[in-house]
Amino acid sequence: MTQLITGSALAPQRLSLPGDINQLDTKLWAGDVTRDDSGELTVSGIKASQLAAEFGTPLMVVSEADFRARARSFKDAFDEAFAQLCGGVDVYYAGKSFLCTEVARWVRQEGLHLDTCTGGELAVAARAGLPGELLGLHGNNKADAEIHRALDMEVGRIIVDSLDELHRLAGIAASRGVTAKVMLRLTPGVHASTHEFIATAHEDQKFGLSLADDGGTSPAARAVATALAADSIDLLGLHCHIGSQIFEPEGFAVAAERLLGFLAAIQSEHGTALPELDLGGGYGIAYTEADTPRPPADIAQAMAAVVRDTCARLEINVPRISIEPGRAISGPAGFTLYSAGTTKDVQVGIENAGTDGHAGHPQSPEATSRRYISVDGGMSDNARPVLYDADYSAVLARAAGSEPALSRVVGKHCESGDIVVRDVYLPADTSSGDLLAVPATGAYCWALASNYNYVPRPPVIAVADGSARVIIRGETEDDLLARDCG
Repeated sequence: MTQLITGSALAPQRLSLPGDINQLDTKLWAGDVTRDDSGELTVSGIKASQLAAEFGTPLMVVSEADFRARARSFKDAFDEAFAQLCGGVDVYYAGKSFLCTEVARWVRQEGLHLDTCTGGELAVAARAGLPGELLGLHGNNKADAEIHRALDMEVGRIIVDSLDELHRLAGIAASRGVTAKVMLRLTPGVHASTHEFIATAHEDQKFGLSLADDGGTSPAARAVATALAADSIDLLGLHCHIGSQIFEPEGFAVAAERLLGFLAAIQSEHGTALPELDLGGGYGIAYTEADTPRPPADIAQAMAAVVRDTCARLEINVPRISIEPGRAISGPAGFTLYSAGTTKDVQVGIENAGTDGHAGHPQSPEATSRRYISVDGGMSDNARPVLYDADYSAVLARAAGSEPALSRVVGKHCESGDIVVRDVYLPADTSSGDLLAVPATGAYCWALASNYNYVPRPPVIAVADGSARVIIRGETEDDLLARDCG
């Protein structure tokens, strides 16, 4: 294959020129995604072209085997790491990343619990047949109706986010003559290295009860005293979540130390040893070649060491630990299949190269050209690039026979920010009708999908053992118009 002498001057520093444009970066894909002898992308032995012919595009594809394997890997790794400390760990799959009744059943079958954050997600869990004791309910602004539903379902824990909510929950539970099982979500003041909108443990944001003293005591301390004094509240423990898409271990360690210190302070002041501690999720995955996710076993062993050493220093018993992975399970298990439409080459001034993180390769005729490839989806099925400046990768589903060209994959919506993949090397002969696959879209893509420009949301299929089935049907124009009362 003919190789470019240099990469594009417009390419970001993280993006390398591929030595083999047909090779898959395995860390971005489900374990059963590969290329067959003809070079075509397959999942569980099924060709991408077969999936497109049967289900159409855009299409969200989930590898059931990969999802289950990642769920088991977290459960097994954390159980092993904490076996001698607290007997094991409760793993709550964060349903907000991707949830439907079939996925909820996979979660239960693999020995996990389910974390929800709205009445709608509770409804999915109920329809899937999950018992309430396996559920947790999050949310910074729970409606009274959601609290009543959680109590009706006897959920295993309600994660309280504010003093206001704690008072409302205590009153509702008392009026019903029941006891609500509660964890208090705290903000330990940890600034994880992540996007501002998905960092959730610093003080200036909407989630949680602060540990910071605001006049002789802290909101967290007042919430503990209130919960312990309420007959209708069973305070199980503390919870924190420092953000999402985090690779560095330091933030998790600091958060664990601070919450364990607070548990020790509660025991000293109130004579109560709270039995549980949830350290949240937020474990990063690979979206591009530059990302380096940590294996669950590494995360678990590092976290266990911090918990063991901190509890020993504080002279307290190790609480029952729980965690909440979502993206780390569902993200790599899914990819999105698109059909390419319009393509065009745009000349970009060389003065733009070498800025904004670009590598600044030597000027050449190719260096100022960027190919735009439009696909039949976009920000309606993947809002993360426009919300968080998220980066993705993409591959041509068929075998490529031409040199790589710096490309930008864009959607069909009437927005200049409708970008699916900002920078990727794709074969120069990519053209209308080709299939493109974008990996690592199993989390927060379908979950954030919209009907912008009246585009129906795509179907989701699960692939396992060489067969594919619909687990969420695609919308039709009739679906979109059904709620229009005009």
